Amino acid sequence: MIRVLFMGTPDYATAILKVLVEDSEVEVCALVTQPDKPVGRKQVLTPPHTKKFLQEVASSIPILQPQNLKNEEAYNFINSFHPDFIVVAAFGQILPKNILDIAPCINLHASILPAFRGASPIQDAILSQEKFSGVTAMKMDVGLDTGDILAFTYLNIEKLNAIELFATLSDLAASLTLRTLKSYLEIAPIKQNDADTSYAKKIKKEDGLVDFLDAKVLDAKYRAFIYWPGIFCESGLKLKALTLYKSDGSYKRGEILEVFDDYAIIGCKKGAIKITRVQAPSKKEVDIASYLRGKRLGIGDSLS
Repeated sequence: MIRVLFMGTPDYATAILKVLVEDSEVEVCALVTQPDKPVGRKQVLTPPHTKKFLQEVASSIPILQPQNLKNEEAYNFINSFHPDFIVVAAFGQILPKNILDIAPCINLHASILPAFRGASPIQDAILSQEKFSGVTAMKMDVGLDTGDILAFTYLNIEKLNAIELFATLSDLAASLTLRTLKSYLEIAPIKQNDADTSYAKKIKKEDGLVDFLDAKVLDAKYRAFIYWPGIFCESGLKLKALTLYKSDGSYKRGEILEVFDDYAIIGCKKGAIKITRVQAPSKKEVDIASYLRGKRLGIGDSLS
């Protein structure tokens, strides 16, 4: 039996936790996750996805929600279970060395390392218009996603948005976790090539601003930021649903090229996009044709 202490917070981590809980050769001895947080307009205190899942399917497994791992309570809690492995997936805090020393810590990072180390690898892979991305099982060290590679898996991501990619990668990560744990002693770790390193910065709300310069870039931003923060024009108009129409041709930025019953073609300095849904500030989301009629905008006018 493989004793695993699991550290993870969002639904990406839950998919991994689920296969560990269900596997007959694995014993999940405890969960460490982020504290409950207020959510929504009413600021309702809400547990992390992993905690909610575990309370529903295996309520006897202990859970710790430390504000900070650099305290004696967190160390003593983790160490008391004498785990064979600590599995980490989108936990949200840096692990200090004393916890890394308790047992081999395996992180399931949502990129092919050393590309896109850091906070938002899935979104950055889409923004960079990569053809492929994946999941890396990495033996953690004190650096930021710098540990030795144990295993990886990959897929084509060219047409996927961040929501779809999160779901797909979580399933790949789950199966990769089991394979890595069960074959750990036979694995020859591979050091990362630091010369190929790139970093995925933390996403900010202002990153969603679009400028209609390049249709491919705009489409990539839409797919990357579909969950949060979304994409929006300088006017505040949110572009809620769109696809790449063409990557070539040159038009005025934001120029309305064609309008149909359920979509409109909008020009960029390079290429054009097909928009179906928009949302004006403080208004409900509507189809773009209704929005354009309400604003009395037509072919040749600017959406931006």
